[in-house]
Parts: sequence; C-alpha cells; structure tokens
Amino acid sequence: MPVEASLIEILACPACHAPLADRPAPATPAADAPAADAPADGVAGPESELVCTSGDCGLAYPVRDGIPVLLVDEARRPA
Repeated sequence: MPVEASLIEILACPACHAPLADRPAPATPAADAPAADAPADGVAGPESELVCTSGDCGLAYPVRDGIPVLLVDEARRPA
C-alpha cells in the first residue's frame, strides 16, 4: 500500500528535517531463506521506503502496511 502524496508532502526526515521521497524498497533475499515467497520468520520486509533527500543524511525509512516507520533506529543507511 503506497503512502499518500499529501502525507509525503508534510513529512520530514526525523534526523535532519529534509523532505522525504517515496521509493520502492530494495529486494533483500536472505541467503538461508526457503524458496517460498514468505520469509522463514513470517515477517515481511517493507513494501516501500521513504528516503531522505538530503545528500548528507540519506536515511531510508521503511513503510509497513502503508504506515511510515519514521524511527532513526529502524532506518536503513544507504549503500
């Protein structure tokens, strides 16, 4: 479920307060995961993520069930 554009317009990065951009989450297959679509632990990864547009920060926050998880501890550092 994508995040509504009107919500993205008012959200900001909790770490640096820069605007966020909606992007699809990268596929991260686990090496020991079974071939089935469901992960072994039963927890699905984020369907998309909100990425900080600041060049200095760039944290990617997961979106789970259409709800942005704007916690710095849950954010992914860009590669």
